[in-house]
Amino acid sequence: MFIYWGGNRESFSKSDIHFQGPDYDFTLYDVQASDKPKGWNIDYVNPSRMTIPQTNFRIGYFINDHYTVSLGLDHMKYVMNQNQIATIGGVVGDSYPDHAGVYLPSGNNTVDLSDGSFLTFEHTDGLNYINTEIGRVDDISKLFKIGNTDKIQINILEGVGAGFLYPKTNAKLLGKDRHDDFHVSGFGVSAKVGLNITFLKYFFVQTELKGGYINMNDIRTTDSPSDRASQHFLFLQRIVAFGGIFRI
Repeated sequence: MFIYWGGNRESFSKSDIHFQGPDYDFTLYDVQASDKPKGWNIDYVNPSRMTIPQTNFRIGYFINDHYTVSLGLDHMKYVMNQNQIATIGGVVGDSYPDHAGVYLPSGNNTVDLSDGSFLTFEHTDGLNYINTEIGRVDDISKLFKIGNTDKIQINILEGVGAGFLYPKTNAKLLGKDRHDDFHVSGFGVSAKVGLNITFLKYFFVQTELKGGYINMNDIRTTDSPSDRASQHFLFLQRIVAFGGIFRI
């Protein structure tokens, strides 16, 4: 078996976010978002705080010398860029007088999100992608003229995975109280490539480039169950992890 723990940086594609609830139904188009890195920080190894940064945990089993199955948590963070002007289409009713109106996307209607009064929106605790993967591992030590792989072994790896999203969404919408609790919100699929360097047969450092598609069709936004949002987007992770291999 193997187990690893590491950190990541992420990039996200633009996304159309649809908001729906009592007296409003609108979409913000091509919304930009970023991750929320902590940089090199002791929280990654502090047991009481290690879930706060952007992290990756995975445990898996070698079916044979080349193939693995695994279960993991990709703890990403998605933050809508506040300093942006977004195109809006839909209706905001008179219950929200500061923002009420009928907005036609063809009319090039926009909303300035900068001051946060209309919307703040983030999955920061986090954009939790819980997924299973099938992977392949190949020893390429000979390419580096490494003869004794008991001391050091270099492997390339590939994998595909799928899972569900369990975010804790922090949103402030039209002045309403936020929900800010964990909620199963959708699904994701992903693929990755990586490089693994194993030392003394039992310890390794691993880098991965992992990308995929996330569809969140049921996002909780406020403390009212009637308020919902949905979005879908692409993501790209850059991962560095440290782990170990052990026999069972």
